[in-house]
Amino acid sequence: MKHQLSLIVVMIFLSCNSQEKKTKTSEVTNTIETTKEASQIGQYVTSAFEDSKGHLWFGTIDKGMAKYDEKKLKYYTKKDGLPTNRVTGVIEDSKNNYWFSTDKGLLKFDGKNYMRYSINDDFGSNMISQLFIDNQGVLWVGTWAGVYIFNGKDFEYFNIPYPKIETIINKDTKDWITEITQDSKGNMWFGRDGYGLCKYDGEVFTHYLKKDGLHSNNITAIIFDEDESIWIGTRVSEKDNLDPKKREGKGGVNKLVNGTIMSFPEIDAFNSNDVYEIYKDRSGAIWISTVRSGVYQYNGQTFDNYNIPISIMDMLDDTNGNLWLAGAGGLYRINKQGEIENITTNGPWN
Repeated sequence: MKHQLSLIVVMIFLSCNSQEKKTKTSEVTNTIETTKEASQIGQYVTSAFEDSKGHLWFGTIDKGMAKYDEKKLKYYTKKDGLPTNRVTGVIEDSKNNYWFSTDKGLLKFDGKNYMRYSINDDFGSNMISQLFIDNQGVLWVGTWAGVYIFNGKDFEYFNIPYPKIETIINKDTKDWITEITQDSKGNMWFGRDGYGLCKYDGEVFTHYLKKDGLHSNNITAIIFDEDESIWIGTRVSEKDNLDPKKREGKGGVNKLVNGTIMSFPEIDAFNSNDVYEIYKDRSGAIWISTVRSGVYQYNGQTFDNYNIPISIMDMLDDTNGNLWLAGAGGLYRINKQGEIENITTNGPWN
């Protein structure tokens, strides 16, 4: 999940040797349905998650964690005992405990009680950006101060070496972990904001950088497709520049196939844009969010564009065949009929 990536959007607004891949595109233009006299789930909906009971959870940066249990929408906030209303993501472990990522550390919720875990005393290590449970049941915690492994009591720092790079590093985000995932062979993969893509096979770290063909060293998404090729999302690092005249650069989508990094030059949004989320649904289709250019679906042959009016930070393909899209401006859904719906506090949920 890329829930913490929305924070960089807030920050921004507030204060090559690659191969080219030929593609076909088409546009899906369905009417966006809205519900009147209702508010958005959150100003920034940063994550979407379906638990083992079929309940839906949505993280926000200002309204806590929202949960829809097939009957009603409920918010978990500071009034319920949370340390903060910035609860941006959630995962569920094998014992049906929920783990929340917040800006004040890691939070465990057993359905009734909360247990808060602080990593260190500094701000960065308690700004949780990623949670991932590997194939051995180990909980990996990504923060703005690196990666930690949590054994249920203590956090062990997992040191990822810094590769030699040729691009400018933003000192405020240089240790920000933007993605943690694992492939079918058990290799761990990490995305970092400025130091590219990293694979760890248990012994050796392998880095993939802009000089190897990536659009940017600022990784936002890592997804494995049915062929075990890796889809990589990046953002335009130049947008961090204080000079508005120097904020243009490369960013978007790359694909790592058998060690070679490829690009998609026919789609402008994949080459000079921020891509905050790439998602594989249950059918194996790849979904790609863009800024200002909607969401693309790749079915193995063509790219279809859906006119989603907000920047999407996370996606969820639920057990009922709906695709949920959490983003900067609210919550959307592409239903089973292919219709685009804005889901507000009044739904529609069915």
